[in-house]
Amino acid sequence: MEKRSLIGSPGFYRQALALAIPVMLQSLLQNLVSLIDNFMVAGLGDVKMSGVNVLNQLLFVFFVALMTLSGAGAMFMSQFNGSKDAAGMRQTFRFKILGGLALTAVVIFLSLAFPRELIGLLLNSNTERAAISAQAEAYLSIIVWTFVPMVISMMIGSSFREIGMVRPPLVISVASTLVNTFFNWVLIYGNLGAPRLEVRGAAIATVIARLVEMTAFLVYAKRVKPDFWVPLAELFKVNLKLFASMLRKSGALFAGEMSWVLTETVMTAVYNGRGGSEIVSGMSAGWAIANLFFLVFNGIHTSIGVTVGGTLGRDELDRAQREARCVAVLEVLSVALIPVVFGNLSDASRAVTRNMLLVIACYMPAWTYLNAQFATARSGGDAKFGLWVDVSVNLSLFLPGIFLLAAFTGLGPIAMFAVVKTTDFVKIAIADWQLKTGRWVRNIALEHAQEAVTE
Repeated sequence: MEKRSLIGSPGFYRQALALAIPVMLQSLLQNLVSLIDNFMVAGLGDVKMSGVNVLNQLLFVFFVALMTLSGAGAMFMSQFNGSKDAAGMRQTFRFKILGGLALTAVVIFLSLAFPRELIGLLLNSNTERAAISAQAEAYLSIIVWTFVPMVISMMIGSSFREIGMVRPPLVISVASTLVNTFFNWVLIYGNLGAPRLEVRGAAIATVIARLVEMTAFLVYAKRVKPDFWVPLAELFKVNLKLFASMLRKSGALFAGEMSWVLTETVMTAVYNGRGGSEIVSGMSAGWAIANLFFLVFNGIHTSIGVTVGGTLGRDELDRAQREARCVAVLEVLSVALIPVVFGNLSDASRAVTRNMLLVIACYMPAWTYLNAQFATARSGGDAKFGLWVDVSVNLSLFLPGIFLLAAFTGLGPIAMFAVVKTTDFVKIAIADWQLKTGRWVRNIALEHAQEAVTE
């Protein structure tokens, strides 16, 4: 019986995979909107590839911030869905949209007011800093107009997934990716009589794709009217007390995730200072390929939120604890994608990419397990779990390790990365201890209902 409880029932795996696989496909296609830019711009050479990818690293910070905000809402959306609380679902959707747009306004201002300064933070003392920065600024001046459509699409699509409707976002992402691929081909290289716009062409293609994606989401949501859907005229009818609770949860999540992404960005800036465009483009290519692996995390997180979070919303806490133990096994087995090598970069860049992928592949089982631990805690309403683990390890071990290696060793960027990432095993040990305490299991939908009764 104990073995059965640990591994989980076949029914759980069928339910989780039915949700996870379409979400992984949707996430794959959605991220291909930016990944295709990287693949196609690689044909323009190391410097232009570096410009696009330096900018994409900055945008990655923004993307993680949006995903964190969406994740905070997901804790409530999945449980409100499980408890059939449509009003709570609508409030959650308002929180996701309004919070995402507020964050986007700040990022647009910074992007337009301080583009060179932002890009310079990542290039550090790179030997080809000026040339790479010029390409990155050209890309940013156009790609900034994708931010609002991206936020709207992300929040609508994630809300559909959180209530178990995973196919519509998949279909819409297929259409968006096809549009982006076509216009990349036309505008980057000047096909079908169009001007050859290179880096700017990639940015314009992304703008077109994001607008198509947003329009499709808005039209579909308005037509089917899911329980979370809120017309524009009612968007600002917020429950301030519930919003305050969501902000508290998102604050903890935000601090934890931003601790992670900012330390990764600092690490990238240190690496970029150890060479020229071959380092920037080679490592960026490695991460672009690795992202194909990381897409499974979105699928697993959604399946956790719907199955485990939905169970908690129905107040079946014991069953939720049993199901959560299946998550790590499922996520480890889900990593089975094969990387594709960038063939148009220089020999030096390709060597960096190959070595980076080798190191990433070695760490994938550990990262998969760590992500499963964090997602399990979030599905139970524990927003401080990731904050405590990430911040404590990043500040005490990760960042000091980066700076010590940079200051006192001659290690190249790949070797430095391999060494400092051993700190993730400390995170796993702490997270494992935290999960075993059982303190992560909470019914936030029931708590909200009880608060409403007492008012």
